[in-house]
Amino acid sequence: MFSPNQQQQQMAAVHAAANLLNVQVPPPSPMNYVAQNRDGFALSQAESLVHSSKKLEDELLSLGNNIKHHEENIRQLKTCISSLDDQIADMQVTLAKKNHSPDAPQATLEQIMQHQKSAASIVCQLKYNADPNSSINDLLGVVATLGKLNDDNLSRILSEYLGLDTMLALVCVTYNDVEALETYDKEGFVSKSSGLHGLSASIGRPIDGRFNVICLENLRPYVGEFIPDDPQKRLALLKPKLPNGESPQGFLGFAVNMIQLDSAHLISLTSDGHGLRETLFYNLFSGLQVYSTRAHMLQALPFLSHGAISLDGGLVRSNGVIVFGTRDEMKVRFARSSFAGDDIENKMKELKWRKETSVEEVQREEAIVQHVKYIFEVKKQEFVRLMAQSSPYVVMQYPVQAAPRRSTPR
Repeated sequence: MFSPNQQQQQMAAVHAAANLLNVQVPPPSPMNYVAQNRDGFALSQAESLVHSSKKLEDELLSLGNNIKHHEENIRQLKTCISSLDDQIADMQVTLAKKNHSPDAPQATLEQIMQHQKSAASIVCQLKYNADPNSSINDLLGVVATLGKLNDDNLSRILSEYLGLDTMLALVCVTYNDVEALETYDKEGFVSKSSGLHGLSASIGRPIDGRFNVICLENLRPYVGEFIPDDPQKRLALLKPKLPNGESPQGFLGFAVNMIQLDSAHLISLTSDGHGLRETLFYNLFSGLQVYSTRAHMLQALPFLSHGAISLDGGLVRSNGVIVFGTRDEMKVRFARSSFAGDDIENKMKELKWRKETSVEEVQREEAIVQHVKYIFEVKKQEFVRLMAQSSPYVVMQYPVQAAPRRSTPR
């Protein structure tokens, strides 16, 4: 049996809960509480009703918190969907601009063809127009045509770093391919009627001057690890580290890993199974580092064992020579990578998948909220009924004393 003080506290809690849950307790019926008080079982009934109402109150508060939690999830998901829509729209604009831009590889070929009497221009003309059985098809290509970059500015700087002769160098896989390019007479003079010289003469464009040839099988390949699960087979080179374990400020990566390669050039070009990155481009760039600014590059001088470049034109050679002055405008440079468009399309697919998943999650959350709200309403009605039953006992326990009659003087 509750003491009067306990009953007062618990009934006050019941009415406080009613106010919190926004339910209205019906007013007590005087006839009910008088009859119940007369029957003498009111106190035990009050105890039972308070216990039941407290249990329902806890359930309603738990359900209310549950509703609030899921509604917050819905709000966050809708914010995420809106952000994804914006990102997808931006990527669609970027992709449209790229699709309407000039064909970058073709632009590189046209710049090579400007050097009309170079071996590179002859190779480019013959390789794309000659008989499929021509010996020129054994050539892998010209350095400038074998790699691509996502950034035009980076392409200009790396092309300047290599220089025109290297950018126009011919690339062969085997030494047999190299020997087929040029033959000599008995006196050691170049034969103008055979090899690449004979082909150039046949189209009225004799080669003028020397040209460089790189043979992949004569190069010492990179023998370290590759970055795991990287479709471009980038090299796992050790990043420069300061004493605190962090990379120098402005360090962006290694030039050899920024080159984008066609899938056919990634593996199995040489008899040992090596691709262009670990042979040609590793020998051209080695551990050449790339920095965002010249200031960052110069601050990292103690770590530049293989040289560095910066996006604003800074250049340090592998022998430690720092290059100053106005940079040369290299017109023959690496093409802009079409992989940038592929990357955008892949990213768009990922964002669209995330949006679809988020929309499905919103639908699930909304279904849960509807179900919990239904249970809440059922419990709320039950709570209202209990409050209606318990309200007479409040009056019974704390009856209002009748005011004494004032005697009226006769």
